[in-house]
Amino acid sequence: MFWEKRLVSWVNQFKKHSSLPLKIELWNGQTFHLGDEEARVTIRFPALGSLSCLLNPSLDNLGAAYVEGKIQVDGSLKDMIDVANALARTSDNAASYRASRFRRYFGGFHNRKVDKEAIHYHYDVSNEFYQAWLDPRMVYSCAYFENGDEDLATAQLKKIDHILTKIRVRPGDRLLDIGCGWGGLVMRAAEKFGANCVGITLSENQYQLAKERVKAAGLADRVEIRIQDYRDITEKFDRITSVGMFEHVGLRYLTHYFRIIHDLLADDGIAMNHGITSCDHDSNATPFGGGEFIEKYVFPHGELPHIGKVLKDMQEGGLEALDVENLRHHYARTCALWAENFENSAAKIRTLTDERRYRIWRVYLAGCAYAFSVDRVSVFQVVCTRSGRTNPLLPMSRRYMYGTA
Repeated sequence: MFWEKRLVSWVNQFKKHSSLPLKIELWNGQTFHLGDEEARVTIRFPALGSLSCLLNPSLDNLGAAYVEGKIQVDGSLKDMIDVANALARTSDNAASYRASRFRRYFGGFHNRKVDKEAIHYHYDVSNEFYQAWLDPRMVYSCAYFENGDEDLATAQLKKIDHILTKIRVRPGDRLLDIGCGWGGLVMRAAEKFGANCVGITLSENQYQLAKERVKAAGLADRVEIRIQDYRDITEKFDRITSVGMFEHVGLRYLTHYFRIIHDLLADDGIAMNHGITSCDHDSNATPFGGGEFIEKYVFPHGELPHIGKVLKDMQEGGLEALDVENLRHHYARTCALWAENFENSAAKIRTLTDERRYRIWRVYLAGCAYAFSVDRVSVFQVVCTRSGRTNPLLPMSRRYMYGTA
C-alpha cells in the first residue's frame, strides 16, 4: 500500500507539469496514463520490487531495470528512447553529476590489464554479432555523410577516405592505426593510397578476422595486424590514425597518450585522432544517468573528455592541432542506422548472444543516436603534427581535403 500511494502521488505530480504518451501497468492490474494522448509506450512492472526505478527514473535506473528484466517495455524503439529521456529529465540529475565528478577525480585507473579486460568485454562478443548490424567492412565508428543521403556502407568508406586524405597518406608511407578494429582503414590505406600499414588491437576476435581479411584481399605484404598495446610500440611512422580508441584511454592519461603518439611520429609525420567527446566543459559524464549506464553495461572504464581538454592535453603531449572537425550530426545518423540494422536483425542477433546483452545493445545504440542528436556527446577529428614546426606540412587551405586543391 505504501508504494502504491507513492506511485499515485508521483503520477499526479508528474501530470501537473508534463504529459507523456506512456501507460504504466502494475502487477495487480492497475494502470496509469501519463498523458492525454493514446499511449505509444507501455511499461509493465511485474512485481513491487521493480517499481523503484520509476520513482527515480534516471537513464541508469530505467536502463538497468530493462536490461535485467525487471520491467517489460512495449513500443517502438524510438518512442521508448524518447519516453525514457523525458522521464529521466525529472530525476535527480544532481546526484548523477556528483557521482560523475567523483569518478573523474578519484577513479579512472587504467593499466594494460584493465584496458585489455575492458576491450575484451566490449569487442569480443563475437564477430558475427557485429556483422549483423555493421556495414560490410565492419567499421565501428562515426561514418561521414558527405551529402547526407548516403547508405551506411558508402558513408563508412567516405569516412575512411576522408581521414586518409586529410593526413595526406602517400605511397610508401608507414601508417599505424591504433585500435584498428577489423582492419577496414589499414586495408583501404594499402589498397588505394599505397601505404605500408600496421594495425593494432587488443581484441582477439578483431585480430583473427582482420588477419583473415587482409590475407583474402592479397594485402599481407603491405598490412600487418597485431595484438599489441599502443604503449608497447617503439617504431617510427609517417602517419598515425586513432579512430574510436581514445575513449578507452582515461582522462588522466590523455597527455601521456598524446606524448606516445608524438614519440612514434616521424619528424615530418601527420597524425589524426578521431574520438567521442563529452559536451560537458568539465568532461563529466552525460547527464540524467546515461553515462552511468554505459559505464556499467557497455564501456567499462570508458571516459570522454571535452574537446577543450583534448586540445590542451594534445599540446602538452607535444602535438599541434592543425585541423578540428565536429562530426556530431554524422554520428547521430550513424547510430540511428546501426539501431535500425539491429532491429531488423533482431531474430538473428538473439541467436548470437543472450537476452540480457541483446537488450543492452538495443537501448545503447538507439540511446547514442538520441544523445548525439541533442548535443549530449559529440565526436571530433583532430589532425596534428609534432609541435614547433617552422614549415607547414599541410596546404594553407582545407580545399585539399575535398579534392579541390
